[in-house]
Amino acid sequence: MPIEHHDLIHELPEHRERIHHLKTTNTRFAKLFNEYHDVTKQVERMEVLAEPVCTQTEEALKLKRLQLKDQLFGMVKQA
Repeated sequence: MPIEHHDLIHELPEHRERIHHLKTTNTRFAKLFNEYHDVTKQVERMEVLAEPVCTQTEEALKLKRLQLKDQLFGMVKQA
């Protein structure tokens, strides 16, 4: 089964320029952006079983990723 990529540009392609602008001008956004992508990479490794973990750990990381995405999207909408 192919792994779906959840990087922020794939998730919010219509906001590509605004995301880039915030990444380069807003340190809080940049920190959350980097954390979001780190968590996404961890989840993707778990999904392909390159880094096997229990389901609860994977679900907790997915929830964290969703919370980060919500924060980032809120900042994108306000910009």
